[in-house]
Amino acid sequence: MEVKKIMLTIHTKLVEAMITQAHKDHPIETCGIIAGPQGCNLPLRLIPMRNAARSAVFFKFDPNQQLQVWRDMEARDEEPIVIYHSHTDTQAYPSRTDVKFAAELQSHYVIIPTNPVYGDEIRSFRICDGMVTEERIRMLDSYKSEWELAMVA
Repeated sequence: MEVKKIMLTIHTKLVEAMITQAHKDHPIETCGIIAGPQGCNLPLRLIPMRNAARSAVFFKFDPNQQLQVWRDMEARDEEPIVIYHSHTDTQAYPSRTDVKFAAELQSHYVIIPTNPVYGDEIRSFRICDGMVTEERIRMLDSYKSEWELAMVA
């Protein structure tokens, strides 16, 4: 499957919420998703997930929570637009494990560094068939008003 090179457009409040969660969970890797309407590529609803691995170097969604979240997205006609996690002691670039387990081809994979040695800039990637492509991130202070009303951050 070919993945289009698409820039991630995201509300600044969602970025702030991911960063806040990552620093709160540090030194454990944080993780979560941002859902949005099917086929729209617009992240709206931030859903923090539990890291079942409770690890500083690996994340794994809690399987029961993941099942419930994916069912909820299906009922709302949503999909995972962003899948995010933190790296606590490495640069914000997908590890071999991140690449191996990247299963949502349409999703943007966002990594948040929490160790100041590696900077504080979040990065976004597309991962398809083991290939990692970095993409630009465009942060907006506002969406169309009807979308902002649906946003949870």
